[in-house]
Amino acid sequence: MNFLAVVLDKIPKNSANDVLTNALNIGYYAVGLIAVVMIIISGFTMVTSAGEAEAIKKAKNTILYSVIGIIFVSLAFVITNFVIGAFK
Repeated sequence: MNFLAVVLDKIPKNSANDVLTNALNIGYYAVGLIAVVMIIISGFTMVTSAGEAEAIKKAKNTILYSVIGIIFVSLAFVITNFVIGAFK
C-alpha cells in the first residue's frame, strides 16, 4: 500500500449531519454553561448587595433571564436534534 492510501484511510469520514449536530451541541453547551455561570454570579451579587434594592432587583432579573435562556436553549436542542434525526 502506498503512502497516500494510508493517509487517506486515516481521514475521518463524518457526514454533514454529524458535523452539524456536533457544532450545534457545542454551542448549546457553551450557552448553557454561560447561563449557569450568570446565575451563580447573580446569586453572589444578591447575597453581597447589603440590602440595596437596585442591586437585588438587577440580580433577580439576571437570574430570571438566565433561566429563560436555559429553557430556550433546551428547547432549541430538542427541536434541532429531532429535525436532524429525521433526516438520518
